[in-house]
Amino acid sequence: MAGVMIVTGGSRGIGAATARLAADRGYAVCINYRARRDAAERIAGEIAASGGRAIAVGADVASEGDVGRLFATVDAQLGRVTALVNNAGILERQARVDEIDAARIDRVFATNVRGAFLCAREAVRRMSTARGGTGGGIVNVSSRAAQLGAPGEYVDYAASKAALDALTIGLAREVAAEGIRVNAVRAGIIYTDIHADGGEPGRVDRLAPTLPMKRGGDAIEVARAILWLLSDEASYSTGAFIDVAGGR
Repeated sequence: MAGVMIVTGGSRGIGAATARLAADRGYAVCINYRARRDAAERIAGEIAASGGRAIAVGADVASEGDVGRLFATVDAQLGRVTALVNNAGILERQARVDEIDAARIDRVFATNVRGAFLCAREAVRRMSTARGGTGGGIVNVSSRAAQLGAPGEYVDYAASKAALDALTIGLAREVAAEGIRVNAVRAGIIYTDIHADGGEPGRVDRLAPTLPMKRGGDAIEVARAILWLLSDEASYSTGAFIDVAGGR
């Protein structure tokens, strides 16, 4: 077995592609979801039917209690986590900054930033050689928006992903001597359902002609980068970023 992986927000898009690929490569996988239980359980069932090990666990990563329960469930059913993919993330309808209220900012940062911190904390407590662990890897799923700002669309989302980038750098340096590598993938314009959440289901097709590669990306292309960063092939990489963005 490659180890035990938790994929937050694993019921769709990049998270689902990552869970499937991880199972193909020998991981026992926990597919975390907040609301899409049927989808998460379907993916877990597909993995089990192919001979792998997977569970679907409902938990809101913005809730400290839920995160504790998520990791405790994995401890009991799969074993100690060795790989965490902080993928859970939300955005809201496209808007300018002067149209965004405090409640929206709180919702976006609660999931995208607080959730990643809480999950990283629980992972470090289990992985760190200073705490009796055997090491492991964390990959944060960021966005090119962290550097481009997403003006006129999702500046709040972009800011939350910039915070995730800072978490990646700081945590990587904090735990590098404890057997834990922390890296990030910055996704670009990828075909996932998240664009519909922002009010424009066809956003990828609209923007594709403006990209250097003239196409949107697929979730599996992001998943491959995530799995590489968690693999032994990336054994000397920590605090690193891979942009999977078609040159954007």
